[in-house]
Amino acid sequence: MPWREAFEPARMDRVAVVAPVSRLRAVLGELGAAGVVQLELVEETAGPEEVEAVAVRREQVAAVVGWSPSSSVPSLAGRLGPLGGAVASLRPPRGVEPPTLVSAGGATGAFQPLVDTYATVPYADINPAALAGVAYVVMFGMMFGDVAHGLLLAAAGVLLATGRPAALRRLRRMAPFVIGAGVAAMGFGLAYGEAFGPTHLVPTLWLSPLDHPTTLLAVAVAVGGALLAVAYVLGTANRWREGGPMRALVATSGLAGAAIYTGLGVIGLGWYVHSAVALVVGGVVGSTGLILGLLGCYAESGRAAQAAVELFDAVVRIGTNTISFARLAAFGLTHAALSQVVWSGTTGLWHRGPGLWVLAVALFVVGNAVAFALEGLVAGVQALRLEYYELFSRVFVAPGRPFRPWHSPPAHPSKEVPCSPG
Repeated sequence: MPWREAFEPARMDRVAVVAPVSRLRAVLGELGAAGVVQLELVEETAGPEEVEAVAVRREQVAAVVGWSPSSSVPSLAGRLGPLGGAVASLRPPRGVEPPTLVSAGGATGAFQPLVDTYATVPYADINPAALAGVAYVVMFGMMFGDVAHGLLLAAAGVLLATGRPAALRRLRRMAPFVIGAGVAAMGFGLAYGEAFGPTHLVPTLWLSPLDHPTTLLAVAVAVGGALLAVAYVLGTANRWREGGPMRALVATSGLAGAAIYTGLGVIGLGWYVHSAVALVVGGVVGSTGLILGLLGCYAESGRAAQAAVELFDAVVRIGTNTISFARLAAFGLTHAALSQVVWSGTTGLWHRGPGLWVLAVALFVVGNAVAFALEGLVAGVQALRLEYYELFSRVFVAPGRPFRPWHSPPAHPSKEVPCSPG
Protein backbone atom coordinates (compact mmCIF):
# COMPACT_ATOMS: atom_id res chain seq x y z
CA MET A 1 0.00 0.00 0.00
CA PRO A 2 1.47 3.44 -0.90
CA TRP A 3 2.39 5.44 2.19
CA ARG A 4 -0.02 8.21 1.26
CA GLU A 5 -2.94 5.79 1.42
CA ALA A 6 -1.73 4.53 4.80
CA PHE A 7 -1.24 7.94 6.44
CA GLU A 8 -3.56 10.30 4.57
CA PRO A 9 -7.29 10.31 3.84
CA ALA A 10 -8.22 9.61 0.23
CA ARG A 11 -8.04 12.64 -2.03
CA MET A 12 -11.49 14.10 -2.74
CA ASP A 13 -12.79 15.94 -5.80
CA ARG A 14 -15.68 18.36 -5.86
CA VAL A 15 -17.89 17.10 -8.68
CA ALA A 16 -21.14 17.88 -10.45
CA VAL A 17 -23.13 15.03 -11.98
CA VAL A 18 -24.87 16.45 -15.04
CA ALA A 19 -27.62 14.88 -17.14
CA PRO A 20 -30.49 15.85 -19.45
CA VAL A 21 -33.66 16.32 -17.45
CA SER A 22 -35.28 13.50 -19.39
CA ARG A 23 -32.49 11.10 -18.35
CA LEU A 24 -31.98 12.36 -14.81
CA ARG A 25 -33.82 9.49 -13.10
CA ALA A 26 -31.79 6.85 -14.94
CA VAL A 27 -28.50 8.66 -14.24
CA LEU A 28 -29.38 8.99 -10.54
CA GLY A 29 -30.18 5.30 -10.39
CA GLU A 30 -26.72 4.44 -11.70
CA LEU A 31 -25.15 7.06 -9.42
CA GLY A 32 -26.83 5.49 -6.41
CA ALA A 33 -25.75 2.03 -7.49
CA ALA A 34 -22.12 3.22 -7.79
CA GLY A 35 -22.18 4.67 -4.26
CA VAL A 36 -19.09 6.87 -4.66
CA VAL A 37 -20.51 10.41 -4.35
CA GLN A 38 -21.56 12.22 -1.19
CA LEU A 39 -24.30 14.56 -2.38
CA GLU A 40 -25.05 17.91 -0.84
CA LEU A 41 -28.39 18.83 0.72
CA VAL A 42 -29.53 15.20 0.98
CA GLU A 43 -28.84 12.35 3.38
CA GLU A 44 -27.10 9.19 2.22
CA THR A 45 -30.38 7.30 2.72
CA ALA A 46 -32.50 9.73 0.67
CA GLY A 47 -34.63 8.40 -2.15
CA PRO A 48 -34.23 9.35 -5.83
CA GLU A 49 -37.22 11.70 -5.58
CA GLU A 50 -35.51 13.72 -2.84
CA VAL A 51 -32.33 13.95 -4.90
CA GLU A 52 -34.30 15.06 -7.96
CA ALA A 53 -35.95 17.76 -5.88
CA VAL A 54 -32.60 19.40 -4.99
CA ALA A 55 -31.12 19.09 -8.49
CA VAL A 56 -30.21 22.38 -10.14
CA ARG A 57 -31.98 22.80 -13.48
CA ARG A 58 -31.04 25.03 -16.38
CA GLU A 59 -33.39 24.60 -19.32
CA GLN A 60 -33.11 20.91 -20.31
CA VAL A 61 -30.08 20.10 -18.13
CA ALA A 62 -29.99 19.12 -14.44
CA ALA A 63 -27.08 18.64 -12.04
CA VAL A 64 -26.37 17.51 -8.50
CA VAL A 65 -23.20 18.45 -6.62
CA GLY A 66 -21.10 16.52 -4.12
CA TRP A 67 -17.74 14.97 -3.25
CA SER A 68 -16.15 11.85 -4.65
CA PRO A 69 -12.76 10.13 -4.20
CA SER A 70 -10.48 11.21 -7.05
CA SER A 71 -9.75 7.59 -7.91
CA SER A 72 -13.46 6.88 -8.42
CA VAL A 73 -14.27 9.77 -10.78
CA PRO A 74 -13.05 8.17 -14.07
CA SER A 75 -14.97 4.92 -13.49
CA LEU A 76 -18.07 6.86 -12.46
CA ALA A 77 -17.92 8.92 -15.66
CA GLY A 78 -17.65 5.68 -17.63
CA ARG A 79 -20.78 4.30 -15.96
CA LEU A 80 -22.86 7.43 -16.47
CA GLY A 81 -21.77 8.19 -20.04
CA PRO A 82 -23.93 5.59 -21.81
CA LEU A 83 -26.97 6.95 -19.98
CA GLY A 84 -26.34 10.51 -21.11
CA GLY A 85 -24.74 11.66 -17.86
CA ALA A 86 -21.37 13.30 -17.25
CA VAL A 87 -19.12 14.14 -14.31
CA ALA A 88 -17.59 17.62 -14.14
CA SER A 89 -14.86 18.65 -11.71
CA LEU A 90 -15.50 21.86 -9.74
CA ARG A 91 -13.30 24.20 -7.76
CA PRO A 92 -13.73 23.43 -4.04
CA PRO A 93 -15.41 26.33 -2.21
CA ARG A 94 -13.14 28.27 0.13
CA GLY A 95 -13.46 27.33 3.77
CA VAL A 96 -15.33 24.08 3.16
CA GLU A 97 -13.49 20.93 4.24
CA PRO A 98 -14.00 17.82 2.11
CA PRO A 99 -15.32 14.69 3.81
CA THR A 100 -12.84 12.07 4.98
CA LEU A 101 -12.43 8.57 3.57
CA VAL A 102 -9.59 6.55 5.07
CA SER A 103 -7.91 3.40 3.83
CA ALA A 104 -9.51 0.11 4.84
CA GLY A 105 -6.44 -2.08 4.26
CA GLY A 106 -3.24 -3.04 6.03
CA ALA A 107 -2.33 -1.79 9.47
CA THR A 108 -4.35 1.38 8.86
CA GLY A 109 -7.57 -0.53 8.35
CA ALA A 110 -6.88 -2.94 11.19
CA PHE A 111 -6.41 -0.19 13.76
CA GLN A 112 -8.72 2.44 12.25
CA PRO A 113 -11.54 1.72 14.76
CA LEU A 114 -9.21 3.00 17.48
CA VAL A 115 -9.16 6.43 15.81
CA ASP A 116 -12.75 6.44 14.58
CA THR A 117 -14.04 5.89 18.11
CA TYR A 118 -12.29 9.10 19.14
CA ALA A 119 -13.03 11.28 16.10
CA THR A 120 -13.15 11.33 12.33
CA VAL A 121 -9.73 12.30 10.98
CA PRO A 122 -9.95 15.81 9.46
CA TYR A 123 -9.38 15.78 5.71
CA ALA A 124 -6.17 17.82 5.98
CA ASP A 125 -4.64 15.76 8.78
CA ILE A 126 -2.33 12.77 8.88
CA ASN A 127 -4.17 9.59 9.78
CA PRO A 128 -2.36 8.15 12.85
CA ALA A 129 -4.20 4.79 12.89
CA ALA A 130 -1.16 2.58 12.26
CA LEU A 131 1.04 4.42 14.78
CA ALA A 132 -1.79 4.57 17.31
CA GLY A 133 -2.31 0.82 16.99
CA VAL A 134 1.35 0.10 17.67
CA ALA A 135 1.33 2.44 20.68
CA TYR A 136 -1.82 0.77 22.03
CA VAL A 137 -0.49 -2.78 21.93
CA VAL A 138 2.88 -1.72 23.41
CA MET A 139 1.17 0.03 26.33
CA PHE A 140 -1.15 -2.94 26.84
CA GLY A 141 1.74 -5.38 26.79
CA MET A 142 3.70 -3.39 29.36
CA MET A 143 0.75 -3.58 31.77
CA PHE A 144 -0.11 -7.22 30.96
CA GLY A 145 3.34 -8.74 30.67
CA ASP A 146 3.00 -12.51 30.93
CA VAL A 147 4.01 -15.05 28.29
CA ALA A 148 1.25 -17.53 29.09
CA HIS A 149 -1.51 -14.95 29.43
CA GLY A 150 -0.33 -13.25 26.25
CA LEU A 151 -0.36 -16.56 24.37
CA LEU A 152 -3.94 -17.20 25.50
CA LEU A 153 -4.94 -13.71 24.40
CA ALA A 154 -3.28 -14.08 20.99
CA ALA A 155 -4.98 -17.45 20.50
CA ALA A 156 -8.32 -15.85 21.34
CA GLY A 157 -7.61 -13.17 18.75
CA VAL A 158 -6.84 -15.76 16.07
CA LEU A 159 -10.08 -17.56 16.92
CA LEU A 160 -11.95 -14.26 16.76
CA ALA A 161 -10.45 -13.55 13.32
CA THR A 162 -11.99 -16.77 11.99
CA GLY A 163 -15.45 -15.53 12.96
CA ARG A 164 -15.92 -18.08 15.72
CA PRO A 165 -17.80 -18.39 17.92
CA ALA A 166 -20.74 -17.09 15.88
CA ALA A 167 -22.05 -15.06 18.81
CA LEU A 168 -18.88 -12.92 18.70
CA ARG A 169 -18.71 -12.56 14.92
CA ARG A 170 -19.67 -8.90 15.13
CA LEU A 171 -16.44 -8.33 17.10
CA ARG A 172 -14.29 -9.79 14.33
CA ARG A 173 -12.85 -6.39 13.47
CA MET A 174 -11.28 -6.31 16.95
CA ALA A 175 -9.11 -9.37 16.18
CA PRO A 176 -5.98 -7.34 15.23
CA PHE A 177 -6.12 -5.55 18.59
CA VAL A 178 -6.43 -8.81 20.49
CA ILE A 179 -3.66 -10.56 18.56
CA GLY A 180 -1.33 -7.56 18.75
CA ALA A 181 -1.99 -7.10 22.46
CA GLY A 182 -1.31 -10.80 23.06
CA VAL A 183 2.00 -10.72 21.18
CA ALA A 184 3.08 -7.58 23.06
CA ALA A 185 2.15 -9.20 26.38
CA MET A 186 4.28 -12.22 25.45
CA GLY A 187 7.22 -9.95 24.66
CA PHE A 188 7.02 -8.10 27.95
CA GLY A 189 6.41 -11.41 29.72
CA LEU A 190 9.79 -12.60 28.49
CA ALA A 191 11.34 -9.32 29.62
CA TYR A 192 9.78 -9.74 33.08
CA GLY A 193 10.32 -13.50 33.35
CA GLU A 194 6.57 -14.05 33.86
CA ALA A 195 4.54 -17.05 32.63
CA PHE A 196 1.51 -17.69 34.82
CA GLY A 197 3.44 -15.60 37.31
CA PRO A 198 7.00 -16.19 38.59
CA THR A 199 6.96 -19.89 37.68
CA HIS A 200 10.47 -19.86 36.15
CA LEU A 201 9.01 -21.36 32.94
CA VAL A 202 10.75 -18.59 31.00
CA PRO A 203 13.98 -16.67 31.70
CA THR A 204 13.98 -13.05 32.86
CA LEU A 205 15.49 -11.12 29.97
CA TRP A 206 15.29 -7.70 31.62
CA LEU A 207 13.95 -7.36 35.17
CA SER A 208 11.41 -8.73 37.60
CA PRO A 209 8.78 -6.00 38.15
CA LEU A 210 8.34 -6.66 41.87
CA ASP A 211 12.11 -6.62 42.45
CA HIS A 212 12.73 -3.37 40.55
CA PRO A 213 9.57 -1.22 40.80
CA THR A 214 11.45 2.10 40.69
CA THR A 215 13.27 1.19 37.48
CA LEU A 216 10.02 0.04 35.89
CA LEU A 217 8.34 3.29 36.92
CA ALA A 218 11.12 5.39 35.38
CA VAL A 219 11.01 3.40 32.15
CA ALA A 220 7.21 3.77 31.97
CA VAL A 221 7.48 7.55 32.25
CA ALA A 222 10.25 7.53 29.62
CA VAL A 223 8.06 5.48 27.26
CA GLY A 224 5.30 8.00 27.84
CA GLY A 225 7.68 10.84 27.08
CA ALA A 226 8.65 9.23 23.78
CA LEU A 227 5.00 8.72 22.82
CA LEU A 228 4.20 12.33 23.69
CA ALA A 229 7.11 13.47 21.51
CA VAL A 230 5.66 11.52 18.57
CA ALA A 231 2.25 13.07 19.31
CA TYR A 232 3.79 16.55 19.16
CA VAL A 233 5.43 15.73 15.82
CA LEU A 234 2.09 14.60 14.40
CA GLY A 235 0.31 17.58 15.96
CA THR A 236 2.80 20.01 14.43
CA ALA A 237 2.43 18.41 11.01
CA ASN A 238 -1.37 18.54 11.26
CA ARG A 239 -1.44 22.20 12.34
CA TRP A 240 0.81 23.01 9.35
CA ARG A 241 -1.50 21.14 6.96
CA GLU A 242 -4.59 22.77 8.49
CA GLY A 243 -3.44 26.38 8.66
CA GLY A 244 0.09 26.78 7.38
CA PRO A 245 3.46 27.32 9.09
CA MET A 246 2.30 30.13 11.38
CA ARG A 247 -0.39 28.01 12.98
CA ALA A 248 2.07 25.16 13.42
CA LEU A 249 4.52 27.58 15.07
CA VAL A 250 2.20 29.06 17.73
CA ALA A 251 -0.16 26.15 18.50
CA THR A 252 0.18 24.55 21.92
CA SER A 253 -0.33 21.23 20.12
CA GLY A 254 2.35 22.24 17.61
CA LEU A 255 5.86 23.67 17.79
CA ALA A 256 5.07 25.97 20.72
CA GLY A 257 3.85 23.05 22.83
CA ALA A 258 6.75 20.90 21.67
CA ALA A 259 9.20 23.62 22.72
CA ILE A 260 7.61 23.88 26.17
CA TYR A 261 7.70 20.11 26.51
CA THR A 262 11.32 19.88 25.35
CA GLY A 263 12.40 22.77 27.56
CA LEU A 264 10.85 21.21 30.67
CA GLY A 265 12.48 17.89 29.81
CA VAL A 266 15.92 19.45 29.39
CA ILE A 267 15.51 21.39 32.66
CA GLY A 268 14.62 18.14 34.43
CA LEU A 269 17.66 16.44 32.94
CA GLY A 270 19.88 19.34 33.90
CA TRP A 271 18.62 19.21 37.48
CA TYR A 272 19.21 15.45 37.64
CA VAL A 273 22.80 15.56 36.31
CA HIS A 274 23.60 18.96 37.91
CA SER A 275 24.33 20.63 34.56
CA ALA A 276 24.03 24.42 34.45
CA VAL A 277 24.27 24.38 30.65
CA ALA A 278 21.27 22.07 30.37
CA LEU A 279 19.29 24.27 32.77
CA VAL A 280 20.00 27.37 30.67
CA VAL A 281 19.26 25.66 27.36
CA GLY A 282 16.05 24.18 28.74
CA GLY A 283 15.00 27.55 30.11
CA VAL A 284 15.57 29.30 26.77
CA VAL A 285 13.73 26.64 24.75
CA GLY A 286 10.85 26.46 27.24
CA SER A 287 10.52 30.25 27.46
CA THR A 288 10.43 30.51 23.68
CA GLY A 289 7.65 27.96 23.62
CA LEU A 290 5.72 29.89 26.28
CA ILE A 291 5.92 33.13 24.30
CA LEU A 292 4.84 31.45 21.06
CA GLY A 293 2.05 29.58 22.84
CA LEU A 294 0.76 32.76 24.46
CA LEU A 295 0.65 34.46 21.07
CA GLY A 296 -1.24 31.50 19.60
CA CYS A 297 -3.78 31.40 22.43
CA TYR A 298 -4.31 35.16 22.18
CA ALA A 299 -4.78 34.96 18.41
CA GLU A 300 -7.57 32.41 18.88
CA SER A 301 -9.36 33.96 21.86
CA GLY A 302 -8.59 37.67 21.45
CA ARG A 303 -8.44 38.03 25.25
CA ALA A 304 -5.20 38.24 27.19
CA ALA A 305 -6.62 36.73 30.38
CA GLN A 306 -8.17 33.79 28.56
CA ALA A 307 -4.95 33.25 26.62
CA ALA A 308 -2.95 33.15 29.86
CA VAL A 309 -5.35 30.62 31.41
CA GLU A 310 -5.23 28.41 28.31
CA LEU A 311 -1.43 28.51 28.26
CA PHE A 312 -1.27 27.67 31.98
CA ASP A 313 -3.60 24.73 31.36
CA ALA A 314 -1.40 23.52 28.49
CA VAL A 315 1.71 23.62 30.72
CA VAL A 316 -0.05 21.79 33.56
CA ARG A 317 -1.31 19.14 31.15
CA ILE A 318 2.23 18.50 29.93
CA GLY A 319 3.28 17.57 33.44
CA THR A 320 0.18 15.57 34.35
CA ASN A 321 0.10 13.76 31.01
CA THR A 322 3.73 12.71 31.36
CA ILE A 323 3.26 11.44 34.91
CA SER A 324 0.07 9.69 33.81
CA PHE A 325 2.16 7.14 31.94
CA ALA A 326 3.40 5.88 35.31
CA ARG A 327 0.26 3.73 35.24
CA LEU A 328 2.06 1.51 32.70
CA ALA A 329 4.33 0.46 35.54
CA ALA A 330 1.66 0.54 38.22
CA PHE A 331 -0.65 -1.90 36.48
CA GLY A 332 2.28 -4.01 35.36
CA LEU A 333 3.23 -4.34 39.02
CA THR A 334 -0.38 -5.15 39.92
CA HIS A 335 -0.48 -7.94 37.34
CA ALA A 336 2.80 -9.37 38.60
CA ALA A 337 1.61 -9.15 42.23
CA LEU A 338 -1.68 -10.95 41.52
CA SER A 339 0.14 -13.66 39.59
CA GLN A 340 2.66 -14.08 42.40
CA VAL A 341 -0.13 -14.43 44.99
CA VAL A 342 -1.81 -17.13 42.90
CA TRP A 343 1.47 -18.99 42.32
CA SER A 344 2.54 -18.76 45.96
CA GLY A 345 -0.81 -20.13 47.09
CA THR A 346 -0.65 -22.92 44.53
CA THR A 347 2.85 -24.06 45.51
CA GLY A 348 2.01 -23.76 49.20
CA LEU A 349 -0.95 -26.12 48.83
CA TRP A 350 0.93 -28.48 46.53
CA HIS A 351 3.81 -28.95 48.97
CA ARG A 352 1.44 -29.96 51.77
CA GLY A 353 0.80 -33.35 50.22
CA PRO A 354 -1.30 -35.20 47.64
CA GLY A 355 -4.49 -34.52 49.56
CA LEU A 356 -4.34 -30.85 48.57
CA TRP A 357 -3.17 -31.26 44.98
CA VAL A 358 -6.68 -30.96 43.58
CA LEU A 359 -7.23 -27.78 45.56
CA ALA A 360 -3.86 -26.43 44.37
CA VAL A 361 -4.80 -27.05 40.72
CA ALA A 362 -8.20 -25.43 41.27
CA LEU A 363 -6.56 -22.36 42.83
CA PHE A 364 -4.08 -22.13 39.96
CA VAL A 365 -6.80 -22.32 37.28
CA VAL A 366 -9.33 -20.05 38.97
CA GLY A 367 -6.71 -17.58 40.17
CA ASN A 368 -5.17 -17.21 36.73
CA ALA A 369 -8.60 -16.88 35.14
CA VAL A 370 -9.50 -14.06 37.53
CA ALA A 371 -6.13 -12.33 37.05
CA PHE A 372 -6.40 -12.72 33.27
CA ALA A 373 -9.91 -11.28 33.08
CA LEU A 374 -9.40 -8.48 35.58
CA GLU A 375 -6.00 -7.32 34.37
CA GLY A 376 -6.95 -7.73 30.72
CA LEU A 377 -9.91 -5.42 31.21
CA VAL A 378 -7.93 -2.90 33.23
CA ALA A 379 -4.97 -2.86 30.82
CA GLY A 380 -7.27 -2.50 27.81
CA VAL A 381 -9.16 0.44 29.33
CA GLN A 382 -6.04 2.19 30.62
CA ALA A 383 -4.21 1.88 27.29
CA LEU A 384 -7.27 3.36 25.59
CA ARG A 385 -7.41 6.20 28.10
CA LEU A 386 -3.73 7.06 27.56
CA GLU A 387 -4.25 6.94 23.80
CA TYR A 388 -7.20 9.32 23.86
CA TYR A 389 -6.39 11.85 26.56
CA GLU A 390 -2.62 12.03 26.42
CA LEU A 391 -1.89 11.43 22.72
CA PHE A 392 -4.91 12.13 20.50
CA SER A 393 -5.60 15.41 22.33
CA ARG A 394 -2.40 16.71 20.73
CA VAL A 395 -2.81 15.12 17.32
CA PHE A 396 -6.34 16.48 16.72
CA VAL A 397 -7.96 19.79 17.63
CA ALA A 398 -11.31 19.32 15.85
CA PRO A 399 -13.00 16.33 14.22
CA GLY A 400 -13.52 15.96 10.49
CA ARG A 401 -16.69 14.74 8.81
CA PRO A 402 -16.92 11.20 7.47
CA PHE A 403 -17.47 10.42 3.80
CA ARG A 404 -21.02 9.11 3.46
CA PRO A 405 -21.81 8.39 -0.20
CA TRP A 406 -25.36 8.37 -1.46
CA HIS A 407 -26.82 4.95 -2.21
CA SER A 408 -30.17 4.66 -3.86
CA PRO A 409 -32.39 2.45 -1.71
CA PRO A 410 -33.00 -1.01 -3.15
CA ALA A 411 -36.15 -1.47 -5.08
CA HIS A 412 -38.75 -3.59 -3.30
CA PRO A 413 -40.71 -5.72 -5.72
CA SER A 414 -44.42 -5.33 -5.32
CA LYS A 415 -46.23 -8.29 -3.91
CA GLU A 416 -48.53 -10.07 -6.31
CA VAL A 417 -52.09 -10.15 -5.09
CA PRO A 418 -53.93 -13.24 -6.34
CA CYS A 419 -57.17 -12.63 -8.14
CA SER A 420 -60.30 -13.83 -6.42
CA PRO A 421 -62.06 -16.74 -8.10
CA GLY A 422 -64.45 -15.66 -10.78
